Amino acid sequence: MITPYKICSRCVMDTSASDITFDDYNVCNYCSGFLERSGHILGKDPDQRQQELDAFVAKVKTLGKGKQYDCVMGVSGGIDSSWALVQAKRLGLRPLAVHMDNGWNSELAQSNIANLVRGLGVDLYTHVIDWTEYRNLMQAFFDSDVIDVELLYDNAMLAVNYQQAARHGVKFILAGTNQATEGMPLPKEWTWFKFDKRNIKSIGKRFGDLRLTTFPSIGTLGYIYFEFVRKIRWIAFLDYFDYKQVEVLETLKLEFDYKAYPYKHYESIFTRFYQGYILPKKYKVDKRRVHLGTLVASGQMTREQAILDMKGIAYPSERSLEDDKIYFTKKMGWTLQQLQEYIDRPSKPHLNYPSERFVWDWLVKIYKTFKPDRSKA
Repeated sequence: MITPYKICSRCVMDTSASDITFDDYNVCNYCSGFLERSGHILGKDPDQRQQELDAFVAKVKTLGKGKQYDCVMGVSGGIDSSWALVQAKRLGLRPLAVHMDNGWNSELAQSNIANLVRGLGVDLYTHVIDWTEYRNLMQAFFDSDVIDVELLYDNAMLAVNYQQAARHGVKFILAGTNQATEGMPLPKEWTWFKFDKRNIKSIGKRFGDLRLTTFPSIGTLGYIYFEFVRKIRWIAFLDYFDYKQVEVLETLKLEFDYKAYPYKHYESIFTRFYQGYILPKKYKVDKRRVHLGTLVASGQMTREQAILDMKGIAYPSERSLEDDKIYFTKKMGWTLQQLQEYIDRPSKPHLNYPSERFVWDWLVKIYKTFKPDRSKA
């Protein structure tokens, strides 16, 4: 049975998310759940927020005493990670900026990162992934027709940051992740479990007999090692601040000659092509709904502006989209016909291939069962 189209009356999530539900006021479960989970962060008392930030910064400095760095911070050139780095330096922390280059950086992203680290005076470690191996893995993911091709970048980024933290004896990875601009979760069918090293290896093996040689990767056991043995914590650093994206953008432009991107995560050429063309065309998925819906629900954008921003393609222009098509096909060694054949093929679930998702879910369930209830302490 075909589900009638419906859009949330508060945000811009719609029935393109298969598990969406609506209450009597046509408000969806995505923005309602987001506000229920994140309201205590978004509406936190300023004095309490400052106290918690001061306590956390003191802890980072204490545990980092005598070391070259006291925290690691991933930087992509995007606004969130850029602002997190700015705030860390303003608070007197000594971060190592970590960037992962998978061969798809835009010139604008490289310029933003260079201006930022130079202006702040921080050290930058850039991990350059072997392009041939990465391209072959991407090709395997395209051949598999699974939705989350970005699993490759996201998994490698997690691995590189954990590895650098361990190398320098650092206990904290401060990330630009936050509830104010990205607290609304993606629908489950739009993405995949980011620590699924087995899925990456299985797809690589199935479509190309590939082995992970130089590709940095992390699975469930790696996460357990870094988090519970090495006690390295991944922190949503911007949740310690009253994070207003529009105000932050103006500051970054003024102080660091920062150049904005049209949509979230478009600092990568592949990510913008993936989110702006592949996902909508092949999978009928438009991530702008989640990104803009979060800003609406958190009060940083009006629903009317979000609806306006949703109109048309997820590109500044048709010309820029065509330019990216040509760039993508040349870099991957495809023809435009091969691209269209890929778009026309039906999608396949990640679980068509071996995965460690079930192991992760089982361990999370066990952890929650035996985790001490701190509220009763």
